[in-house]
Amino acid sequence: MDTIELLNNHRSVRKFKDIAIETDKMNRILECGMRASNTGNMQIYSIIVTQEKDNISALSKLHYGQGATAAAFLTICVDVNRYHHWCRLRGCDEPYDNFLWLMSGTVDASLAAQNICVAAEAEGLGFCYLGTVMYNTKAIAELLQLPKGVVPVVTLCMGYPDEQPALSERLPLEGVVHQEHYHDYSDNDIERVHKIREEFPFNQEMVRQNGTRNLAEIFTKIRYPKRDNIAISKSLLEFVEQAGMMNE
Repeated sequence: MDTIELLNNHRSVRKFKDIAIETDKMNRILECGMRASNTGNMQIYSIIVTQEKDNISALSKLHYGQGATAAAFLTICVDVNRYHHWCRLRGCDEPYDNFLWLMSGTVDASLAAQNICVAAEAEGLGFCYLGTVMYNTKAIAELLQLPKGVVPVVTLCMGYPDEQPALSERLPLEGVVHQEHYHDYSDNDIERVHKIREEFPFNQEMVRQNGTRNLAEIFTKIRYPKRDNIAISKSLLEFVEQAGMMNE
């Protein structure tokens, strides 16, 4: 399978076989992650690999039961702790404990994560990205014993697939890509680009089962309602401040 085909056939895997990931294979995958582009070649991130079953179970609980059968969790963190330590040893300032480098590290961590994902699938593994890392950031940081200056931002559960999920729908190219400058959407544009999602059988079934008026209401009232967004945002901001990443 070539790279284009591999990327276009990505499926999120949530059920895994009870088979450990070989050490050499895991290391190859991680090395691919570390070859990703990053800000200033500083690599302001760290990757916590969790493979012991008790630790996987504990981590899975913090992700609401997701990844319980995975062979590994990879928690990818913004990490200025390591860089500041190096700066201190070299008699330099420690200027990266602020919002700019929280954002830069998040970008770097995400780029590394995507390289890891592509390499994992090329090696016959499956994975699922867990957005819930943002929901329980403090508890995850405590479990993984993260020091000040380290913030978890991406979590992947990974292993040998024990299922072959159907491909998820995606918006058409015109729904995401803008040529030369941003072209704001008309009502007709929105209707057209979201048609594929609203007519997708799985989504139609979700609307039916939940008794909502439409797919948008699934997201705004059930999956990601405003009250949850505000509460999680507040908790996340508090943790980021405690982690020393919002200094002026």
